[in-house]
Amino acid sequence: MNKTVEVLPDQPALVARALELILSKLETAIEQRGRFTIALSGGSTPKPLYEAIANQKLPWDKIHIFWGDERYVPPDHPDSNELMTRRAWLDRVDIPAVNIHPVPTLLANPEMAAAKYEQNLKEFFNSSGVEFPALDVVLLGMGDDAHTASLFPHTEALKVRDRLVTVGNKDGNPRITFTYPFINAASSVVFLVAGANKRPALAQVFAPVADDFTYPSRLIQPQGELWWLLDAAAGLELQD
Repeated sequence: MNKTVEVLPDQPALVARALELILSKLETAIEQRGRFTIALSGGSTPKPLYEAIANQKLPWDKIHIFWGDERYVPPDHPDSNELMTRRAWLDRVDIPAVNIHPVPTLLANPEMAAAKYEQNLKEFFNSSGVEFPALDVVLLGMGDDAHTASLFPHTEALKVRDRLVTVGNKDGNPRITFTYPFINAASSVVFLVAGANKRPALAQVFAPVADDFTYPSRLIQPQGELWWLLDAAAGLELQD
């Protein structure tokens, strides 16, 4: 694993650096393999990043969009990560509909949705199931409880190691989420973390020893690159 921690002066600088990094990965992936695959996160921090990507002139037909987690709500629900992304980015560019791979949240139950999304991923990557397929970039945030995607502290989703997708749980509300081994299969994992409220969790995530099930972001140890992009408020105590 190649780990890089960068502390940026403020949120605009954080977004600008994330944009630069993603565009670099996109260019390399398309050059090497003819397509770029990215899994997106929800929340307020990446929204300006999505708006910035929408302003780029990119080969949209070669870009494939996935989501690392999703609330189990209809795609037009205000809490939907897909809806936020479509408004900020996807509805503003000429990306083919078949290149957008949303979580199927209209099935009978979350377990069926997780199984269907896993099936969709395996079919897209032509994966036999022995090895996990590798996305080019998985974009992640982190909550002040150190959760990432919908991998929350002390939940059953943290124990799932043989699936790409599982059901997460946030205060009794189901979420569909990538498993941490699938995230760890990615070529690059990029955390975007902003705000002073994240400092206590970051201290535990970066500590030499702490409990992975209490601080789930510790489980993210990808085989490729790991990028932590932090604003100054979040990364104050991690600056050299």
